[in-house]
Amino acid sequence: MNWVYILKGSRYYVGSTNNLERRLQEHSRGHTYSTRRIGEWFLIWRKSYPTLAEARAIEKKIKRWKSTHMIQLLMQGKIEL
Repeated sequence: MNWVYILKGSRYYVGSTNNLERRLQEHSRGHTYSTRRIGEWFLIWRKSYPTLAEARAIEKKIKRWKSTHMIQLLMQGKIEL
């Protein structure tokens, strides 16, 4: 299974992976440079995709938004990807 996910700490983090459990453990252990300085993260949204290429494309699309408001609309189901 391939996933796009959003974590919430003092800011949002958007990522994609083919193993969500492993990736979340890496974040919590501080193995990811971009998330280790923030502290505790919470998984607030995830969606599965058939291929990793599709998941990465959606991750890129969300990151291009650069908007907390858009991410909140996504989590509320008001935006479809």
